[in-house]
Amino acid sequence: MRFGFFATALLLASVALPAHAAAPAKGDPAQEKAALDLLVKSIGFRTVQGQGQVPAYAEYLAGVLKAAGFPAEDVVVTPRGETATLVARYRGTGKGKPILLSGHMDVVEAKREDWERDPFVAVVEKGYIYGRGSADNKAGVTVMVETLARLKREGFRPGRDLILALSGDEETDMATTAALAQELKGAELLLNSDAGGALLDEETGRPTVYGLQAGEKSYADFRIAFTNPGGHSSRPSSDNAIYDVARAIDAVAGYQFPAQINELTRATLKAAAVDAPARTADAMKRFLANQADADAVATLSADPEWIGTIRTTCVPTMLEGGHALNALPQSAAVMVNCRIFPGVSIDTVKAKLAELAGPKAKITVLGDPVASDASPLRPDVMAAVRKAIDARSPGLPIVPQMSSGATDSVYFRALGIPSYGVGVTYMKASDDFAHGLNERVTVESINGGLKQWYVLLKELAK
Repeated sequence: MRFGFFATALLLASVALPAHAAAPAKGDPAQEKAALDLLVKSIGFRTVQGQGQVPAYAEYLAGVLKAAGFPAEDVVVTPRGETATLVARYRGTGKGKPILLSGHMDVVEAKREDWERDPFVAVVEKGYIYGRGSADNKAGVTVMVETLARLKREGFRPGRDLILALSGDEETDMATTAALAQELKGAELLLNSDAGGALLDEETGRPTVYGLQAGEKSYADFRIAFTNPGGHSSRPSSDNAIYDVARAIDAVAGYQFPAQINELTRATLKAAAVDAPARTADAMKRFLANQADADAVATLSADPEWIGTIRTTCVPTMLEGGHALNALPQSAAVMVNCRIFPGVSIDTVKAKLAELAGPKAKITVLGDPVASDASPLRPDVMAAVRKAIDARSPGLPIVPQMSSGATDSVYFRALGIPSYGVGVTYMKASDDFAHGLNERVTVESINGGLKQWYVLLKELAK
């Protein structure tokens, strides 16, 4: 996953973390070229599930770090089935808990016949780098690896260990993410390159706001099933599994989970209210003042852009039912997808669905979802992010935000490790093709990202 861009209301938002009037830091042309070359080569690894290319990509990145001076014993590639993880430790001088640097090496599938170009042959053209994974998440991986290499070459000695932790199946099973979280659960905090980023104005191309991801809604799928003895369709009765499913769907559709707010959504709504349409802005302001304001809640809930910001949402997405055109159904089921507000447990949502569906329903949680709370907006992290963003975009507004989708951070937050999405991508909403055709990232995202992460790591690892 990558940063989900803000609603239109945030395009010109002005917020909250103090800005600094300063000139942007100067880039290093040699480092920028090295990073661009690294990203181009990275895209060439077809790290799609089932292709077995993640271990080869991990070994390539490990070689870059070793060439920069990392001892071989501190750069570990671990095969995990057909995929792999990469963990590289930059040893510090103190005894503080380490800081984790997170990203993922795998990408979503892309078929040559669907793309204008070969998705696994990078093309640099008119300020963009095209290729699968260019934005999600190989740009972030590239910047982290190249920044660590630069710090090592410069002889920087962090006050605590910095640990690069790259997963190999974030886009699919996230099993490697879960394993890394358990192995590195003693960390102080995590910086995630796969979330956060800046939105560019469609006309001017200038950055308007930087989103700092500090929380994400938990993803969970539920199966609500009913069974029945069935029988001949010429002898219908009211006891029908499909009727039961229909009533359950109506119940889910008619229910709204309680409105909620946290530190992140408060900051998002406060920023959005500056330029939102009058009725929406008024609802945001009233909701910020009083979460029990029913009219404000109803206004925001009626807007697809904002309903997910203020509450847990559940929606039916798939159906199963029946076995013959001329037979009463012996079973029927509906799949319900829920995006759960941080701090709400999966069991709580399951219990509510069971209540709505009634006593005849069998509720099953699909897969093994993980719930996590939002991370606190720590003053040290906020100050470092402010300084890092100023290095590339002085004074750019920073808005803490909550993602609706899942990243590797969810497993670390679930273990109590504060996690922050501080991605490098600066792009227009119209350029966001992650997971889609002709994915691309701006060259400036790499060049500016190098400045950003260099400052960020030096600040937090003092």
